[in-house]
Amino acid sequence: MFKINLKFYILSFISLVFLIIISLMIGRYNISFLDIKDSFMYIFNKNIKMTNAMFIILEIRLPRILMALLVGSSLAVSGTCIQAVFKNPLTSPKILGVSSGAAFGVAFGIMFFKNYIMVYITSFLFGIFAVFLTYLFAKKNGKTTILSLILSGIIVDSLFTSFLTIIQFNADVESELPSIIYWLMGSLSAVRMKDLKTVFFPIILCIILIFMLRWKLNILSLSDEEAESLGFNVKIYKIIILFLVTILSAITVSICGIIGWIGLVTPHFVRLFYGTDHINLIPGTIFFGGFYLLIIDNLSRSITGSEIPLSIMTAIIGAPLLGFFIKKKGMINL
Repeated sequence: MFKINLKFYILSFISLVFLIIISLMIGRYNISFLDIKDSFMYIFNKNIKMTNAMFIILEIRLPRILMALLVGSSLAVSGTCIQAVFKNPLTSPKILGVSSGAAFGVAFGIMFFKNYIMVYITSFLFGIFAVFLTYLFAKKNGKTTILSLILSGIIVDSLFTSFLTIIQFNADVESELPSIIYWLMGSLSAVRMKDLKTVFFPIILCIILIFMLRWKLNILSLSDEEAESLGFNVKIYKIIILFLVTILSAITVSICGIIGWIGLVTPHFVRLFYGTDHINLIPGTIFFGGFYLLIIDNLSRSITGSEIPLSIMTAIIGAPLLGFFIKKKGMINL
């Protein structure tokens, strides 16, 4: 088992480095391998004169690539956790209402504050508030069941989607509405190094904590009665996992809008190679989630003259993939 994992990590690292180099070269401004080498030398020696190519690599493409890896990993890990907690392979972070809450926060921030720092803050706060409402509605006599959480999540998701529609209906069609729509469709084009520095540590911390809890996810995948018979505190660990997922989802929406399908599809893809054991599944989704979104982002900014929003690309590729996965499991006949 150790040899298999070691081989996986070595191959993953090599393929990731290769993809990052290719991603740095892709774009309207031609970048050579020599430019990439000079750019990384500049990081350690500021006496080197910065060229246009080096500026594009260090200030535009590299932050975007690193953000794609972070966001992709976050969405994939969040999807894996949600599917384990809800014991349903067709659920995603959207089920808690966090995506619609954060999306409303984005629109609210754009319309009333017109400041991107405030957009990040309102998006994060409304994402957290949406999950709080979901738990509040689901709670009955001090207890929360999976079914009540799902139903409450649907209600809260619909509620914030309606609020979002009201904001869009009243937004200025010349300035505010295009910004809101473009943001919500998902894009990494505006990401810069300062954005990366802002979200890097919270995202990495949440992913590390989930990685440390990957053993517990195996037990959470059992029925609550079976888990409790093993002396496992199901309620506490569900709260911890969902709290971490909420933070990850709210941060990703506040930075780059709603990017669907990755949290839903990536766990299915990784299970084809590593089964359902979360000890291997979590590290697999961390890698493949980032790898997958980076490929999607490369396609979105290179296959046409204008950049295609990420949510469109993930839907075009993710929908057939999900159909393939559920057909493979015999859940539907296509």
